[in-house]
Amino acid sequence: MAFGHGMEKLVHFQTKSATFPSVFGMGSKVSLILAIFAEFFCAIAVMAGFATRLAAIPLLVTMAVAFFIIHGNDPFSHRELSGLYLVGFALIFMNGAGNWSIDGLLNQDGFLRKSR
Repeated sequence: MAFGHGMEKLVHFQTKSATFPSVFGMGSKVSLILAIFAEFFCAIAVMAGFATRLAAIPLLVTMAVAFFIIHGNDPFSHRELSGLYLVGFALIFMNGAGNWSIDGLLNQDGFLRKSR
């Protein structure tokens, strides 16, 4: 679902860059580029199960910024979706990819080692 939000931002980059919130003084264009990177490209990596934990980090940061900063003063009903994504990506970060993923396939062949 984050992929869909990223795709929408990517397709409408020109119109969104003028009104996208500037976060941490980076400017709206840079903030939008970082959001697209997380929501589009990192979401693809998570869906494929490739570098899952690493790809979840930008998604976690993006959803935390959306929940606590962008929608921080909004009613909970407006913050709910970013909060759900935040929890979901935190769980993905903690658990990593499953056996039916690129990470899982590489781990079977001994390319990656799980530390437990």
